[in-house]
Amino acid sequence: MNDRQNPVLYIVIPCYNEQEVLPITAPLFLKKITDLAAAGKISSDSRVLFVNDGSKDTTWDIIRGLANADEHYLGICQSRNRGHQNAVLAGLMEAKDRCDITISIDCDGQDDINAMDGMVDAYRDGCDVVYGVRSKRDTDTFFKRFTAESFYKLLNAMGAEVVFNHADYRLMSARVLQEFSNFKEVNLFLRGMVPLVGFKSTSVTYERHERIAGESHYPLSKMLALAFDGITSLSVKPIRMITGFGVFVAFISFLGVVWAVIQALLGHTVSGWASMTSIICFVSGVQLICLGVIGEYIGKIYMETKARPRYIISERTWEETT
Repeated sequence: MNDRQNPVLYIVIPCYNEQEVLPITAPLFLKKITDLAAAGKISSDSRVLFVNDGSKDTTWDIIRGLANADEHYLGICQSRNRGHQNAVLAGLMEAKDRCDITISIDCDGQDDINAMDGMVDAYRDGCDVVYGVRSKRDTDTFFKRFTAESFYKLLNAMGAEVVFNHADYRLMSARVLQEFSNFKEVNLFLRGMVPLVGFKSTSVTYERHERIAGESHYPLSKMLALAFDGITSLSVKPIRMITGFGVFVAFISFLGVVWAVIQALLGHTVSGWASMTSIICFVSGVQLICLGVIGEYIGKIYMETKARPRYIISERTWEETT
């Protein structure tokens, strides 16, 4: 392999309860690799690899049917639902020894599939990582747009290297994937981990569309959880911030103690019930927040030390046909 001008491409697509949208988008992915191969940009040995993330509907049955109908479709099934990030990782690790490049993309049709042309062109020009970046967020609500953009800015401010307005739509070469396989952390935030690998990279912009069918499996609660995982997995600045804030509160408290001692020595009587209650409540709240942040980091350390597998593949479509 390792042919930059005629690379073998695997499109890695995580799927969770996508029985409504998969029959619509699967032919689009097949047409894309067929068109790219016809244009001489990729090899005809390229494939579409679906990753079933423990779906409870007929998603896996649909994937198996697609694989039986056309050799360009492949599928793997996780033993249980492990989350979007783990599903993407499973697909990438399965593909890394079978192809020259991968492009990870969701199956809901929101990401512009035609951006793959620019990604492949960038790879052929020498880039090993190509990020799909949203050019605008017109389809998002004001709240989602504001929180998403604030999240990227916050991550960068905390020292985590992330590409602004980039999710998990990206091209990665096989040699990047080989190096990425050495990253063993259990708490995954791929859009922050990939830049850590290095290699030459660029971005391709595209417009994101509405979901073709079905409902989103990423409600606000999951988005907030992913955001928090991203911050705590890639940066220790929250701990440094609470340390600095603790020093500040301790300094203010010290001034309060000095003031109280002086007032006592001067014989001034101060009732102080309201102020004392306020101070106690404030300091207690700060302590609980700090303990919560520290506890989150300790919890992540606990999960990392267990070294549990990040994914377990229970079935592969190509094993069924052999």
